[in-house]
Amino acid sequence: MPVPVESSSAPQAIGAYSQGMMHGGLLYLSGQIPLDPRTGQMVEGDIALQIRQVLDNLQAVCNAAGGRLQDAIKLQVYLTDLGHFAQVNQAMEAEFSIPYPARAVVQVAALPRGAQVE
Repeated sequence: MPVPVESSSAPQAIGAYSQGMMHGGLLYLSGQIPLDPRTGQMVEGDIALQIRQVLDNLQAVCNAAGGRLQDAIKLQVYLTDLGHFAQVNQAMEAEFSIPYPARAVVQVAALPRGAQVE
């Protein structure tokens, strides 16, 4: 039976979904945008700061489940501008070590609340 995972250190869901679900020993995380969980507002600044906030939000949900983001096996990254691909790579190199998780990075037309990354 799936078990919901929630963290007050990550933004609360802004729709009909859970921050995460644990099932069969695996943690499934919902996408995160660069919202500051204390204020509920989007992080201001360049894309690197926004990517950092997304990773921090994901880490908070992992922590609530007793896990670590560094143990992720697959990531899906959505960007509104694929020109930020290099910044995603830089953040990945800083956050993860070899072997890196599998990953897909795609450009999308829009993200919730005008976010540039999810």
